[in-house]
Amino acid sequence: RMTAVVSVILMVGIAALLVALSRSPGLASLEAKTQIAKIDPNTNPSAHAALAREKEVARRFQEAVMMLHAKKYDFAATALHRVIELAPRMPEAYVNMGYALLGLKQYKAAGDFFNAAIDIRPYQGNAYWGLAVSLEGMHDLEGALGAMRTYIHLAPSDPNSQDYVRRARSAIWEWETTLKRGPLPPEEAEFLTKNGKEWAERNSPDHDAPEAPHQQELLMTPVK
Repeated sequence: RMTAVVSVILMVGIAALLVALSRSPGLASLEAKTQIAKIDPNTNPSAHAALAREKEVARRFQEAVMMLHAKKYDFAATALHRVIELAPRMPEAYVNMGYALLGLKQYKAAGDFFNAAIDIRPYQGNAYWGLAVSLEGMHDLEGALGAMRTYIHLAPSDPNSQDYVRRARSAIWEWETTLKRGPLPPEEAEFLTKNGKEWAERNSPDHDAPEAPHQQELLMTPVK
C-alpha cells in the first residue's frame, strides 16, 4: 500500500514544482518572437505554418498548466495531448501529462509519460520525481527509491531546490523504513495521512510567498 504521509508530501511538492516552473523567463522570449514576427502566408507558407504551430503550442501549454493548478486534470490532459501532437519532442509536455495522470490516480499511464520525458531528455529532473510518485502508487517502492535518488542526484545546488531535495530525502527514508517494517496498520496510516497533509501544506515553500498575479508560465522549446 502507499505510504500515506510521504504521498501527501510529494503531491504538495509536485504543486510546488509547478509553481517553480512559472519563474522561468522561457515563455517571455517565445512570446516576443511570435508577436514580433509577421510572416506573409503567401510568400512563405511553411514558415507561417511553423509560427502558427508554435503559437498554439504556447497557448495549449499555458492552458494545461492553469488546469493543473486548478486540479482539473482531465482538461489539462486534453490540452497536453494536443501539445504533444504538435511538439512530440517537448519533454515538459510529457512531464506535465504525467502530473495530470497522477492527479487522476492513473499511475501506470503517468509512469509511461514520465519515462517518455526521460527518453527525450535524460536529465529532466522533475520527471524522476513524478516517476517516483507513480511507482509508489503502483506499490513498487524499490523502483520509487531509485527514481527519487536520481532526482536528488540531478537537483541543482541552489536555494530554490533545497525544499524539494528535503522532501525527496524524507520520501526515501520513509520508503526504506516501510520496506523494512512492512505496511502500517490502517488506523496509524489514517492518522499520519491527516497530520502529514497539514504539515506539508504549512511547510510549502509558497505558503507565505507574496501573490504574483502577473506571473508567466514556463514554455520550453522542443528538443531538436
